Amino acid sequence: MYWLMGSLIVVAMMGVLAVADSVAMPIGSLLVDNAIAPALPLSLIILAITLMVLAQFNVPAVNRSSISQKSPSYLPCHPNRACRILNHTLVVALAMALVIGSALQAMISHQQAEMTEVTKPMRVQALVTIEGISDSVYDAATDSSYRQVATISHVSPLVSELTTQDLDTLTVSELDKDEGGDSKHRVLLNAYPKKSSNNSQLARLNHLQPGDQLFMSLTLAPLATSEQATNNPSGFDSYRWLRGRHIDGVANVLATSSPIVSASSSVLAPASHSYLQSFRTHIDQGRWQLRQYFYQDWAEQTTEAQQAKAVTLSLLTGDRSLINRDTKDLYQLAGISHLLAISGTHILFLAIMLAGGVVLIFNRLCPLVYRYVPRWQVRWWVMIGAAFIYALFTGFDVPAARTAWMLLAIGVVRLTLLPISTMRVLLALAVLMAWQDPYVLWQAGYWLSFIAVALLLKYDDTSYKYAQSTVASHRTKAGNALVKRVWALSKRMFTLQFWLFITLLPITLLLFGKASLWGLVINLFAIGLFGWVIVPLNLLAGLCYLLSPVIANSIWALVIAIVAGLHEWITGLTSMPVLAKAWLYTPINMAILLMVLLSILPWLLPRGLVSRWLALPPLTLLIMTVYANQQSLMTIPTLYILPTGDRYVSAVLLQYPIVNDENASKNNNSQSLATGQTKKNVSWLFLADHRPTTTRTVPSHLTADKLSMSLEQQLGSLSVNKLEGIVVQSARVGLTATLTTDHKRTVSNAAPSELLPMTVAQLNQRLPVSQYWQAGRSDRWPKMQQAYQTGNHSKSLSTSAISAQRCEQGKLWQLATGGLSIEAMTGWSKIGDANVWDCTVAIDTHLPMRVLIYNAADPMRSLSATAQTLTPSVQSSPHHTQASSSRVVLNADTHQRVWQMWSLLCVAEKTDKETRFDDVIWLGHSASDITADVLRQQRINKIMTYDEKALEVALALNTTVSSK
Repeated sequence: MYWLMGSLIVVAMMGVLAVADSVAMPIGSLLVDNAIAPALPLSLIILAITLMVLAQFNVPAVNRSSISQKSPSYLPCHPNRACRILNHTLVVALAMALVIGSALQAMISHQQAEMTEVTKPMRVQALVTIEGISDSVYDAATDSSYRQVATISHVSPLVSELTTQDLDTLTVSELDKDEGGDSKHRVLLNAYPKKSSNNSQLARLNHLQPGDQLFMSLTLAPLATSEQATNNPSGFDSYRWLRGRHIDGVANVLATSSPIVSASSSVLAPASHSYLQSFRTHIDQGRWQLRQYFYQDWAEQTTEAQQAKAVTLSLLTGDRSLINRDTKDLYQLAGISHLLAISGTHILFLAIMLAGGVVLIFNRLCPLVYRYVPRWQVRWWVMIGAAFIYALFTGFDVPAARTAWMLLAIGVVRLTLLPISTMRVLLALAVLMAWQDPYVLWQAGYWLSFIAVALLLKYDDTSYKYAQSTVASHRTKAGNALVKRVWALSKRMFTLQFWLFITLLPITLLLFGKASLWGLVINLFAIGLFGWVIVPLNLLAGLCYLLSPVIANSIWALVIAIVAGLHEWITGLTSMPVLAKAWLYTPINMAILLMVLLSILPWLLPRGLVSRWLALPPLTLLIMTVYANQQSLMTIPTLYILPTGDRYVSAVLLQYPIVNDENASKNNNSQSLATGQTKKNVSWLFLADHRPTTTRTVPSHLTADKLSMSLEQQLGSLSVNKLEGIVVQSARVGLTATLTTDHKRTVSNAAPSELLPMTVAQLNQRLPVSQYWQAGRSDRWPKMQQAYQTGNHSKSLSTSAISAQRCEQGKLWQLATGGLSIEAMTGWSKIGDANVWDCTVAIDTHLPMRVLIYNAADPMRSLSATAQTLTPSVQSSPHHTQASSSRVVLNADTHQRVWQMWSLLCVAEKTDKETRFDDVIWLGHSASDITADVLRQQRINKIMTYDEKALEVALALNTTVSSK
C-alpha cells in the first residue's frame, strides 16, 4: 500500500498539471484567497502520518478461527465483520482524501502561477531586483547573451524611449502613479549582443550582484504554451522548464540605469524579507564573487583554458554561466552531462570531509563530548549542517536538496528507531517535495535524481547479498586475492554502469528525446575520475580558498589541467570515424515507458516473489512496438517541416517508401546508386532562406553548428541515417560568397550568408549524402569544402567530399520505378541577375503525400500542416492525359522576377505535355512574391506556408482554411 499510495499521489498531481493549462479550474481561485491554501501541505502531512499509523496495526488478531487468522485488523477491536468493514472503510477514505488533497494542492499551485503570469506583450519601465546569479554572461565577442532571473515591481507602461539618463532620474513614486505600479512578476531577463548601439551599456549587466536593484526599460512577453515550446529544433520543452522555475514571463532589456543600488543599503528593499531570504542572498553573493574570481582575465586565455575553468567552477558551485555551447554539446555527446550538475556525490564528499575533520578535532582536543553525544550523532549533525549550507551555496537544486533532506530523514529514523527502510524514506521525500512545490514534477532533475538513487539502493542491496555468498570462496585462494579483488571491483563497476544505463535509458529518451551511446563507455572512466579525483580536489580548493587563496589556486591549477586533458581525450575519442554513430533516437511515450516498467518490475521485486520469466511478454511487446513505430515512419510518403529556430530559414525532409525491391535510382545524368545497397525508403532534405531581397529583415542568428546539430537530431528521431540528396534552394550572392580565411569563425560562427552551404558541409561529415544540389553559381564550393575541413580538422569524421550540382530549371532526379521524381522548376544561374537564381522544386509521386509539422517532443504525433484550400473553380479542367496522385511544389523565391521569368519561359512548354494531378500542394513562405496567375497556371489546390501564416495573394482567390 505504501508504494501504491505514493504512485497515485504523484500521478494525480501530474495529471492536474497536465490538463490545467487547457481546462478552466475555478476551484483553485476560491482557495488561493482562502487560509486553506497555506495550510494544505501541512494537512496532507498530518493525513499521511495518520494513514501510516493505522497501517502499522495491520497485524492479524489472535484468534484460532481461520477467518480471523486471514483477516488483518487495522484497529484494536474485536475481529468481527463490522469491525473489519469499518477499518477498511477508514483506510480507503483516508487514502482517497490524500490523493484528492494532493490533486487540490497541484490545482492551487497552478492557480497561483496564473495570477502572477504575464498575459500579453508590452513595453514597460520597472524596478528590477536581481535574484541569484545569472544563467549566462553577456559577451559580444562570443555572441553570448545575458540571462538572469529577477523580480520586477512598480511596473508602468513605456510611452517613449528612455535613455540611461532618463532612468537615472526615475523614482519609485513616479512609477507608482500608474495603475500597474503595484504589480510584481518574476521574469527571465534576456540581453542579446547587438552589432550597434548599447553593447557597452549592456555589458554592465555582468556586474549585477544578487539583491541589487536598478531601473530598466523592458519588453515583456508571456511564456509560450507547452505545444509551442515543444515544437522547437531540440524538442526541449522551454515552457515547462520556465514554469518549473516559477517564472511568469520573459523580459528583453532595452536600457538600464547607471547607478546600481545594493540591497544591503537600499531603502527600496522590501521590509517583508525574512532572515532566511537575507541569508540566501548573502550566499548567492558569495557564489557571484567566486565566479568573478574565476572570470578574471577571461579574454586573455585560450578557449580550452576558459572551458576547463568554467567546468571547474560548475563542479564547485553549480554555476554553468561560463560554459559555452560547444562544451555542453561535448558533454552531451559523451553522455556525462549529469557530472556538470551538483549531485549528491558532491554534497556527500563535502559532508564526509567536514565531519571527519570535526571528529578528528574532538578526538584530539575534547573527547569528553562523546559522554553526552554519541560519535555518530556528532558526525550526523556536522554532515547535516554542511549539506544544507552547501546545497544553498549551489542553488538548492533538486539533487542537492534531495541529498540534504535524505541525510536529515535517515538520521531521524535512526534516532527514533523506526522500522523504515531507506527506499521508503526516498519515496516519502519525493512526495513531500512534490507537495511543497508541485511544479517540481516538471523538472528532469527530479526524476533522474530520485530514480537513479532508487536504482542504486536496489542494486546495492542485491549485489551485497550476492557478495556475501561468494566472499568465502575468495578468501580461500589467498595467492590471487589481489587480482581477484581488482577483477571483482572492475566487474562490479561495469555491471553497475550497465545497470544504470539500461534502466535510465527509457526515462532519458522520454525527457530529452535522445541518449548518447558513449555514456556506457565514458562513464566507466569519467565517474571514477570525477568522483575520486576532480570533485574532492575541487572541494578541498574551495575550503582552502576561505583561508589561503594562494594554496587554492595551486590546487585549482591541477584540477583545471586534469579537466582540460579530459576534454581533449573525449574530443579525440568521439571523433573516431568507426564510432561515429553515438546517438540513439527512439520515440518514447507513456505506453512504451509502461512496458519498460513491466519488463524490469520482476527484477526490482525481491527474488522469488514473482518469476522473472514474466518479464518476457512485456519485453516482447516493447520490441514489437518500437519496431512498428520505426516502420510506421517509412510506410507513407511524407514531407516533414522541420523547425530551425529562424522563421525565414526552412528545412523540409522528404521520406518516400520503396514498395518493391528496386534499389536503383537515376537522374538526368544517368547516375545510379552503388549496387548491393538495401533501402526501404528514399530521403531528401530541402533547405532554403526565404528572406526577401526587396525589404529589410532581421539577420539570422543561426550558425551552421546549431542548425546542422538540430537537423541531425531530427533526422535521427525519424530513423534517417543517410540522405539520397540535399537541395539548397536559395541562391543569393551571399550564400555562395567566398568564405573568410578565419577558420575559427568559418566553422563555429559562420556568417548568415554562409549558413546553408556550411550546414550541408557539416551534415556530410555526420551522415552519408549521395547528391547535393546548390542553387545559383556554386563554383566556390571546393574552396568552401577545403576551408571547412581545415578549420574543423579536430572533429571531422573524414567522410568523402561531396560535389555540388547546380539546381536550375530542368534538372531531374527520379526512381527507376518512376514512383517518385524531383524536378527543378526555376533557377537560371547563367543569367547575370542573382534575383532569378532561386530554385523551386516540384516533387511528383504516385502515392498520396502528407505534409506534417515535425513535433520534436514526439515525432509519432506530428500534426498536419494548416492548408488554404482553393475552390474547384480555380483548379484545372477535368481533361488530362496522365493520372498521378500528388505534386508538391517547394517554393523558394525571394524576388518577384523568379516567377516572371518562369511565366515567360515555361508556360508554353507545359501546355504541350499537360499533366493532371489529383492533389497539387504549394509549400512556401508567406513572404513569397508569387502571383495569383502563377497559382492558376500551376493548378494549385492547396496552399501551405512554413510560418503557418496565410499567403496574401491566395486570399484574393476563393479559399477556405483547413487542416489536411
